[in-house]
Amino acid sequence: MRRERHNDKIIGETIARLRVLRRSRGLSQMDVYIDTDINIARIESGHGNISLSTLADLCDYYRISLADFFRIAVDDSER
Repeated sequence: MRRERHNDKIIGETIARLRVLRRSRGLSQMDVYIDTDINIARIESGHGNISLSTLADLCDYYRISLADFFRIAVDDSER
C-alpha cells in the first residue's frame, strides 16, 4: 500500500498563509468553521494534507483566487 505524499515545507507555508488570511480579517477559527464547515483548526495544526478543493473553498471564503494565494506565497518566500 502506498503512503500518502506529504511535503512538510509546502504544507507549512500553506498553513502559514491561511493563518495570515484568517487573522488579517479578524476571524477566529470558530468563525471560519461556522461559516464554511471547514475545520480550520485541524488544518492550521498541521494534521494531514489539505486538499486542493478545500483550499479553493477557503480562498473563495477569503475572496482571493488560488492564483493570488500561490503568487503571494511565492512573493513572501522571495523576501
